[in-house]
Amino acid sequence: MSAETNRREFLQRTAAVAAAVGVGGAPAVAAEAEKCATHAHKGQAMLKLSCQEGIVPADKLEEKLDLLEKWGFEGIEFGGKNLVTRVDEIKKAMEGRPIKVSAICAGFEGWLIARDPQIRKKCVESMKQILTAAGALGSVGMIMVPSFNRQDEQGSLPPKDARVLLAPYTRWTDRTPGPQLLLQELGEHAAKAGTTIILEPLNREECYFLRLLADAASICRDANHPGVAMMGDFWHMTWEETSDMGAFLSGGKYLKHVHIASRRRRKMPGEDGEADNYVDGFKGLKMIGYQGYVSFECGCEGDRKERIPAAVKLIKEQWEKA
Repeated sequence: MSAETNRREFLQRTAAVAAAVGVGGAPAVAAEAEKCATHAHKGQAMLKLSCQEGIVPADKLEEKLDLLEKWGFEGIEFGGKNLVTRVDEIKKAMEGRPIKVSAICAGFEGWLIARDPQIRKKCVESMKQILTAAGALGSVGMIMVPSFNRQDEQGSLPPKDARVLLAPYTRWTDRTPGPQLLLQELGEHAAKAGTTIILEPLNREECYFLRLLADAASICRDANHPGVAMMGDFWHMTWEETSDMGAFLSGGKYLKHVHIASRRRRKMPGEDGEADNYVDGFKGLKMIGYQGYVSFECGCEGDRKERIPAAVKLIKEQWEKA
């Protein structure tokens, strides 16, 4: 049975339960979703752990890579700032190693939905430079947030105008998006470089323009370009999503990267005790046959040389439970 068949059955069975139990049947719907997730096809999905460079407790890149490999990581995530000048250094350090570059996190100038066209231009130009470097390193993509709250205060376009600028709704029309539409332009550059641009939804304390995975997936759908993708972050999802599993299902084929942290304080997974439960989300990832990385983006209160391998153990155990 294919993953697509399982997803279709999941939706049909959930809809049937909802119709049977009516408005007061939310618990029954949730239970049915849980049951369907349990029987979903799991063979295609895989858990590939990654970690942001700055989290690893070592000074030299080679030492950081040694530790990550020892602890069972398959990827390392770099920041985009100054990445262009580090390409040769990173390539040399990673030569002959099984560990790969997962994603590149931001590092560009300005913001993409600024009112000022000069700020937008600077943002696009700096993003293209990072995307070129990301492609040279074999990275899955460069993570980007269209605008933070603080940038909105400095002058961002209204949400409706910003949405059209990124990727207008063209699904049911014959209109062909022009090169002035930013995500098509950036997606084309990313694809030529061999990578993608990855939209990241955040929580409302950090941004308001893009907070839900479903909204990010909708933008990707309208951009309709293989160079445009999106991601989920368990920390932000804790604030905004009603279901981790549902959020990842809504991301579907557009989901290319995942961030993980503890769910109360954004520390190392496991440092918030029982709150750090990712099983529901992992079920969703398994249902869509997720092939990307789950990357650590978090702080740490304890000894990192103890906490990081403990977090790896916790995540692997919960992945098996999902």
